Amino acid sequence: MEVNFEELFLSKIDKEIKIEPKDWMPEKYRQTNIRQISQHAHSEIVGMLPEGAWITRAPSLKRKAILIAKVQDEAGHGLYLYSAAETLGISRDEMIDQLHTGKAKYSSIFNYPSFTWADMGAIGWLVDGAAILNQVMLCRTSYGPYARAMVRICKEESFHQRQGFEILLVLSQGTEEQKAMCQDAINRWWWPSLMMFGPRDSESTNSDLSMKWKIKRKSNDELRQQFVDMCVMQIKVLNMTLPDPDLKWNDERKHYDFGEINWDEFWQVVKGNGPCNAERLKARVDAWDNGKWVRDAAIAHAEKVARRKERNVA
Repeated sequence: MEVNFEELFLSKIDKEIKIEPKDWMPEKYRQTNIRQISQHAHSEIVGMLPEGAWITRAPSLKRKAILIAKVQDEAGHGLYLYSAAETLGISRDEMIDQLHTGKAKYSSIFNYPSFTWADMGAIGWLVDGAAILNQVMLCRTSYGPYARAMVRICKEESFHQRQGFEILLVLSQGTEEQKAMCQDAINRWWWPSLMMFGPRDSESTNSDLSMKWKIKRKSNDELRQQFVDMCVMQIKVLNMTLPDPDLKWNDERKHYDFGEINWDEFWQVVKGNGPCNAERLKARVDAWDNGKWVRDAAIAHAEKVARRKERNVA
């Protein structure tokens, strides 16, 4: 009897059985996962840049140590995700080349500058908070290696969010200047954080298939609404405000209504015209070029070890 591989694939999806690297999968499913996982990996690596700039300027040794640990976590997340993407048949070098040549995207949020120490708090609370809503869902994504990588990533991201909120909490209880710095950071990062969930569902070209294949479990707009509802409650603890005059409770929907996102700005940043697009990409290309000697040395050492083992076996 001839096996219908597509029916078998869809049956596994329906039964919540993970798709593994050696399983048959539609080419579109493979490509969709490559695109999403590699973009996620790129976002983790590029996301180190706005925070790494503040390691030397952290206000205390404790803050410096925590921020270093966080940036190291992001590097690890990129490693897990690149490794997961490689199981789909794409090489690390190819993914890096796609990033450097602009063929692959990363989260638009990382193309905004970090001006003050309060930005480290806003990034942790808002940016990592938005990421967690996406990533908790991905722990149940249908592709096995991606789902398993996300379990550890989510545990670490939850620490990042709490760390960011604690920075803002301390500032919100400080001097008038510190309170103003806290509010300013929230004002600047709020709308870009809402953009992190992607375009409106009606304009998201990949959402339908991703939902059908259970790569995603919730739509962009659903996650964005969940994020707004969460932040409205948390901002009260900070005794700060969210920069949206249209924000109000809708008793009929049982959710908060919020203002319109500046979609022109969103698409401009996605297309490479954000405040820090060129700067971020140059930093990654320079790091790759300057690190070539390390990669060459590692390869040479591995080849030397392999030759030694061959001689010993002979």
